[in-house]
Amino acid sequence: MQLNPFKARLVKAGLAAMVAAALSTGCATTKAPYDYTQFKQSRPSSILVLPPLNGSPDINATYSMLSQVTLPLAESGYYVFPVSLVDETFHQNGLNNPAEMHEVKLQKLREIFGADAALYITVTQYGTSYTVISSESRVSAEARLIDLRSEQVLWSGTATASSAEGRNSSGGLVGMLVQAVVSQIIESSTNHSHRIAGIASNRLLSAGIPNGMLYGPRSPKYQTDGNARP
Repeated sequence: MQLNPFKARLVKAGLAAMVAAALSTGCATTKAPYDYTQFKQSRPSSILVLPPLNGSPDINATYSMLSQVTLPLAESGYYVFPVSLVDETFHQNGLNNPAEMHEVKLQKLREIFGADAALYITVTQYGTSYTVISSESRVSAEARLIDLRSEQVLWSGTATASSAEGRNSSGGLVGMLVQAVVSQIIESSTNHSHRIAGIASNRLLSAGIPNGMLYGPRSPKYQTDGNARP
């Protein structure tokens, strides 16, 4: 039986996407262990989180991510300055967007807030996207932790989370197309990206994971993950 041109293009696009996914999976490499030398020498106990830069087209990315970062950092054993108070302090001083806030000198941040370290986050992906055979809400972010006393970079990392993780693609090509449309409608209407941002934040900032943050002094696991004295 011969497919009509439209169905043939869908099948071709679906096969191309599957091949690309297989190739990307096969090319994955294991990350080298992170060098925690500076982190171990600093051992910060308090962290100032600056409102994230937004590299995505969705205007909600900055504050969606900002609202999620306190939990993983606090559970990892750090005191986190209240993010809403930090944001308001910047606004009261005439700094109204994250780009301006990220330009403040480290010494000035230390002087104003008294924090040990500052966390700089950039959201590189945020939102729901739809393609021919799939739809997903995806959030990706990168972060740098900088010592406000020595001005050294203590740690950096990246993380991604997607609503498509573990999704069952049974039902053939037609089933995949229907699932993509339904997922796009539901996730766009319910701001599903905000929940995915929470998963990405945990992957990015939790301690006890490969190349992740080290446990802070308020955690019972402090100094059990390489964060002992140098």
